[in-house]
Amino acid sequence: MQFLVVSMRQFNLAIEHISVRSLKPYPRNARRHSKGQIKQIAASIERFGFNNPVLIADDGEIVAGHGRVAAAKLLGIDTVPAVRLSHLSEAERRAYVIADNKLALNAGWDREMLAIELQGLVDLDFEIELTRPLDAPAAQTHLR
Repeated sequence: MQFLVVSMRQFNLAIEHISVRSLKPYPRNARRHSKGQIKQIAASIERFGFNNPVLIADDGEIVAGHGRVAAAKLLGIDTVPAVRLSHLSEAERRAYVIADNKLALNAGWDREMLAIELQGLVDLDFEIELTRPLDAPAAQTHLR
């Protein structure tokens, strides 16, 4: 188990396997996933595994991972890896729901490095379909 210290609080990040049926979506989650994106997430889980645990409150409410849970349901997966965020207050969990979604959107791409990586995957005969944006034709570049 890994222990972290944040603001003088100590907590552990233990991964549990939780029944998908016991998880409850956060009703105020402002992030929305299209059916197409859920299918992309499902394809990613099938190809790479369920590598990113769902973050939950102690009562099973989803803090982060709504799309992964929807994809798990689509795939008929009964349990998913999850981490309880027991160290966060209700206000902190609510803020984290927004921060977790927003922070990834704030990142940019190094287009040159991305092109090198994608070409490297193509050279290895790796199917890169999972890296294509939903609204881009297969022949189009991965970045607009």
